[in-house]
Amino acid sequence: MSKAKKFLKKFKDIKTLPHVVTSLSRLIADDNSTMKDFEEVIKMDPILVVRLLRLVNSPFYGLAQRVDSIGRAVAYLGMKNLHNLAVTHALKNIFEDQRKSPAFSRKKLWLHCAAVSICAKMIAERIFGTNGDDAYLCGILHDFGLIIESQVAPDKFLTACEAYKPGVSLIDLEQEYLGTDHCDIGYLMAVDWDMPATIQEAIRDHHRESGDYAPDSLTGIIQIAEYITGQLGYTALADFNPELPSHLISHMQENMDEYQVLIEDLPEEMSNAQDLYGG
Repeated sequence: MSKAKKFLKKFKDIKTLPHVVTSLSRLIADDNSTMKDFEEVIKMDPILVVRLLRLVNSPFYGLAQRVDSIGRAVAYLGMKNLHNLAVTHALKNIFEDQRKSPAFSRKKLWLHCAAVSICAKMIAERIFGTNGDDAYLCGILHDFGLIIESQVAPDKFLTACEAYKPGVSLIDLEQEYLGTDHCDIGYLMAVDWDMPATIQEAIRDHHRESGDYAPDSLTGIIQIAEYITGQLGYTALADFNPELPSHLISHMQENMDEYQVLIEDLPEEMSNAQDLYGG
């Protein structure tokens, strides 16, 4: 068994993903699923119901008429948005701080993942004209391997974080102190949770520095989103802002006007999405 698999197994022994999320993941993968099936699963989690209704009535969607029923909320949001909400709802509790350290904060990591998810969705939709649901989900999940490391081997993980400084590879530090890294662990987690293959691969490759992946791939989108949000201060670790591969730099330079508008709009988009990833 690889070191990454051992980390994931130990984490699953400590924390289990809520049944509602795994059930929704199975429904997403089943072409015969109906909105009624989703409604029945959502009803199992009263807190999630509250978040669902709060979200659909929030500025994020800007509806003129209030939605008060689960069925109407599910029908309006759609299956993927509902699944993303459930995953976000489940993960936020796991991101709660347990140990205080100047080198690492789970709350700061959550804000980073939230920012990357919103930015990635904007990039997918505004720059590439594609549906941004998977980009959002990938953004929320991309650094979850760090949470698993902090839960399973907290002392070694914090040592790796404390050793980080600009110009040093976080991946190399993880491999040195933990024998694995958050990309490999996150990839195996996404496989275990039946996430789409493109999301699995983007989580595995989001620190990859070379390759033939396109800017409009999930890997490219997440890397660009991490770079943009890092420039705005939404970093997982202090002073951590990964460099962009040359082909993504070229892409951004060729589309600088569009990206400039996106960057200017990002704070407002995050504010509007507060009900999705906030308190």
